Amino acid sequence: MKAICIKEPGKVEIVEKEMPVRKPGEALLKLLYGGICGSDLGSYRGANAYVSYPRVPGHEFSAEIIEIDDNDKGLKPGMIVTCNPYFNCGSCYSCKRGLVNACTDNQTMGVQREGAFAEYITMPIERIYDGKGLDPKVLALIEPFCISYHGVSRADVKAGERVLVVGAGTIGVLAAVAAKAKGAEVTICDVAPDKLDYAFKTFGLDHKLLNESPEAFEKGVAELTNGDGFDVTIEAVGLPNTFQNCIDAACFGARVVLIGVSKRNIEDFFFTIIQKKELNIYGSRNAMKKDFLELIDLVKGGGVALDKIVTNTYKWTDAPKAFEEFAANAGKMLKVVIDFT
Repeated sequence: MKAICIKEPGKVEIVEKEMPVRKPGEALLKLLYGGICGSDLGSYRGANAYVSYPRVPGHEFSAEIIEIDDNDKGLKPGMIVTCNPYFNCGSCYSCKRGLVNACTDNQTMGVQREGAFAEYITMPIERIYDGKGLDPKVLALIEPFCISYHGVSRADVKAGERVLVVGAGTIGVLAAVAAKAKGAEVTICDVAPDKLDYAFKTFGLDHKLLNESPEAFEKGVAELTNGDGFDVTIEAVGLPNTFQNCIDAACFGARVVLIGVSKRNIEDFFFTIIQKKELNIYGSRNAMKKDFLELIDLVKGGGVALDKIVTNTYKWTDAPKAFEEFAANAGKMLKVVIDFT
């Protein structure tokens, strides 16, 4: 079979690989659609803190079950499914406490282990979730929605609260959508005006804030909150300055959620501001099974027009072009989907 491989930063190729051999307790899946995640793009750019090369990327996807053993989950050949791509060890302190998303030896597909961007893959049955009839292109978007939804859940966002999401990429936009679904007043912020406008108009958010300078950001926060700051701020970029934005924009007693991932350190950080404001800071890593199940039902019920985050679709044979163009136009492209059909 063929697969998409990031050979090294800046170099993507279509390569030949052996067909996967299904083990007991696993299913053989045929890929249908896959989304290029921000971490995949980071791997392509050489900026992913966790990846090694060469690497088959991809951990957001939909697939058709080709072969599967009898199971108690009702999964059968021909069903369209998505999967939980975060492999946990099951024996570390986090896993023993049920925090499998924060496994100390976590291996995410496409990062610490081979990803899904191949014609066929195998997956453990317990990681496979029925798509319940969702369009496979939409089903491939459930995983990034889970990442955002998990972060919003960490902050326990409530109706009427003012929420700032810094970053209008896929994860940021979906975090804004998740917060909006909980009844919050949501502001989306970014440095890219095109992406910011698209997110604001398409998903019915309450406010937008163009982060064109520190002065403009400070002024915008003051105007939107009457000088008080936001109840919840969510970092969905993975840069030192955007984390600082979230700290600065938070009100006293606020919750700050960090979803973004970076290799870079924040220097000269005035950490006493955490004490002064009595901030609650939450890391948000991966997602849980319940996030997948809840969001499949939410999207199935028409609660979110998830397909609107897709701005570009490429055939899998054009993957090198997809990565190159996404890297060059990240300020205008939101979700890039690879079509394996």
